[in-house]
Amino acid sequence: MDDVLWAALALVLVFEGLLPLVAPGLWRRVFSELMRLQDGQIRFYGLVTVALGLLVWWWSGN
Repeated sequence: MDDVLWAALALVLVFEGLLPLVAPGLWRRVFSELMRLQDGQIRFYGLVTVALGLLVWWWSGN
């Protein structure tokens, strides 16, 4: 089980690092747009992301 968690963490880090590596200017623009969002909007995106993650996890059979 620990191996799966470490693999999942590694994949998150890989995906998080792809955009700044490939397109740093785009990453900077996206980040500046995120800074303009209100707290409620950020919380909503966080909720949707967690829900989608749980749905994929459930769908994958875990």
